[in-house]
Amino acid sequence: MTAFAYSPASTATPASTTTRPGTAVRVECPAKTNLTLEVGEPVAAWGGRHRLDTIYCAVGIYDTVTVTQKEPGTGFSLDISGAYLGDLAFDKADMRRNHAVMALFALAEAAGKSTDVAISLEKRIPVGAGLGGGSSDAAGTLLALNRLWNLDWAVERLQPIAATLGADMPFCLSGGLARGTGYGERIERISTSHPGVNASQLGMMVVGAYNAQLSTPEVYRTFDVVGTNAGEANHLQKAAVALHPRSGEAIAAALDAGASSAFVSGSGPSVVACVPDERTSAAVCRAWQAARCVDRLFETSAPVTPIVSEC
Repeated sequence: MTAFAYSPASTATPASTTTRPGTAVRVECPAKTNLTLEVGEPVAAWGGRHRLDTIYCAVGIYDTVTVTQKEPGTGFSLDISGAYLGDLAFDKADMRRNHAVMALFALAEAAGKSTDVAISLEKRIPVGAGLGGGSSDAAGTLLALNRLWNLDWAVERLQPIAATLGADMPFCLSGGLARGTGYGERIERISTSHPGVNASQLGMMVVGAYNAQLSTPEVYRTFDVVGTNAGEANHLQKAAVALHPRSGEAIAAALDAGASSAFVSGSGPSVVACVPDERTSAAVCRAWQAARCVDRLFETSAPVTPIVSEC
């Protein structure tokens, strides 16, 4: 378990009178994958980020974000738990740069609220895996604070705040299915009948994850060199597999086991196998375990949405 606490200067804004210390809100925030990911040219005005056209899909692997109102002037705190924390477990990790904490400060500034809030993250989404765990935590924090502070802001009002924190964070506020353009931050919610959605990719999935992480900037730098393979729906897949060959082995094993499709999730290294039924799901699990081409696996489904509740 990793914990971090910070007490602000005496100029902190008093907590809203509409909330009580001890009031808490919990959000089950899902992972995301990219059913398609078309990568265009880098754009200088976007800090060198690439132009994207993607179909986002929220996947039923959940982190739990809980926010609790603290006494005025006590500052924020962050507690992280989970079996596989990756870089988040390092003592050198600056928790002030954690996506959930950044979301707290961003919404507090926009709403004129105090940051006297305790954040608890229970991590299940693999870290540095191309599954959007950090983005999901930030989105979950925004949704939780929106309820905790009785703001009642629409998702459309929260999305510009989320976009300042990361490209896929606006999508993670609503989950489900969406088309992302720009550098991924421009969100158009879509249905399962959208022409860009392959129905065979929805429903049951098996997700293979790794103890290793991939750096998204490194994957993009590699993409700029190696390009993409013709016919691959995820343009980053060739680069991710070049950096992490076991992902390619998992894709091949899943297809051989009967998966309707298999692909690297986002910038990798996680692999998503879409399966038509429980029998095929079990076959993919057996194939991955026998070949030892993944370190962990999750049988789940998609699309899903965040779940907000008071506790």
